[in-house]
Amino acid sequence: MSTHNLNQAPVLVMGAGIMGMGIAQVAAQAGHAVSVYDTRADAVPLAKQKLADSLAALVAKGKMTAEAVQALLARITPLSQLSDAGHVSLVVEAIVENLAVKRSLFQELEGVVSEQCVLATNTSSISVTAIANGLKHPQRLVGMHFFNPVPLMKLVEVVSGLQTDVNVAQAIFDLAGVWGKTAVYARSTPGFIVNRIARPFYAESLALLQEQAARPEQLDALLRGVGFRMGPCELMDLIGHDTNFSVTQSVFEANFFDRRFTPSLVQRELVDGGLFGRKTGRGFYSYPEGAPALPVTHVAALPANTQWVVHGSGAVADALASAVTQHAQGKAASRATSSAWVGIEVAGLQLHQTDGRSAWQVAQALGLKNVAVFDELPTVAGGALAFAAVGADDVSHTAAAVLQALGFAPVQVADAPGLVVARTLAMLVNEAADAVLQGVCTTDGANAAMKLGVNYPAGPFDWLARMGRTRVVSVLHALDACYRGERYRVSPWLQRGEAA
Repeated sequence: MSTHNLNQAPVLVMGAGIMGMGIAQVAAQAGHAVSVYDTRADAVPLAKQKLADSLAALVAKGKMTAEAVQALLARITPLSQLSDAGHVSLVVEAIVENLAVKRSLFQELEGVVSEQCVLATNTSSISVTAIANGLKHPQRLVGMHFFNPVPLMKLVEVVSGLQTDVNVAQAIFDLAGVWGKTAVYARSTPGFIVNRIARPFYAESLALLQEQAARPEQLDALLRGVGFRMGPCELMDLIGHDTNFSVTQSVFEANFFDRRFTPSLVQRELVDGGLFGRKTGRGFYSYPEGAPALPVTHVAALPANTQWVVHGSGAVADALASAVTQHAQGKAASRATSSAWVGIEVAGLQLHQTDGRSAWQVAQALGLKNVAVFDELPTVAGGALAFAAVGADDVSHTAAAVLQALGFAPVQVADAPGLVVARTLAMLVNEAADAVLQGVCTTDGANAAMKLGVNYPAGPFDWLARMGRTRVVSVLHALDACYRGERYRVSPWLQRGEAA
């Protein structure tokens, strides 16, 4: 199928909800004449007035001129009946997430628009191949998945079904760039890129909550400590547990109940109780208060003559040595770079960076009594750092004192394999590796999608480069050995060492 340039094409947006009007706004801002259709007769005028009010606020703040707003709004017109859409060259559908309804709509549109008109769906989870089933020209249907709020979020997933013409996908990819977005190609598989790769960000914290390994506010603080803008619990409260649980269920079912995507009993209980988060006033937290602050850890200072030995080599060992010099009475640490483990030996205690094994397992393997393991080092100054300890009664106090002396905010959690951050990042990497293995996206596409679509501080393959393939695989193997089953199986892409 040959397609013309869509850069100035007349556009029809189906649906006047938040997503539909956001898409209409960015299209009109790029100079397109935009028609908006909704089955509710008064929906489009009301939505346009709401858009006008929000743009007026931008004018008041000096972020847009009144003339630019007037021109933008003039390009958006309601379409009273679908039969009047014969002139458009691009349709972007943003209606209810229901396969039958979407399929019926596109079949109706085929009787109205020209054969050269490109049909795009903003679905976030439904198969593009399935939506195209029954169309006379299925090759012109493509996914054009925006993220909310559309005017601000930069990512667009361009999703190809089995019959999508490559020229159609390319035309939408190019158009997204003209609209000021960054497009990434995706194959039509459950969850596409973002909703698939993001599942472990929620799932690992939910699993730890089910084990009573940590509290919600601890999990959130620990993941904010490595750069996430919001922790998983507060983010689920913001999204709505009903919505988040529904997406997880959809991905789980669409993947033939692959245990990696198993929904959480913890979240189902919240949903069953109507505790959806911010919109109901309570989820993991009560609102408007939100997450409570972590209590300040009070520990005795280490003696001034404390001897510090940093074990292992690499970026983490170097960071620990630097922290000793900076925070621990200005004393330089001794280095044992030939050690097979990374961490610190101080005050009769070994603190190991987690390789996925619990502190108990490390102690057993080394024949030691007093051992602690710590999580990924925070990237935020003074950030929260998880640790778990085994041994004498005062071991956890000593471990907390050491981490606090190094400038971190120690957070003691249960002795769970992989702790919190390491297991979450390893699973995000693993899911992204499987997505690449299956041809859903490229490594660059996965990085861009997660940074731009959900504001991650880094992409999964950025974390892989930082942690190293050996360590990521070690964490996954330790999780798999503890829990057994399919959930923590290592992607063949990682097993083959393609990221080494």
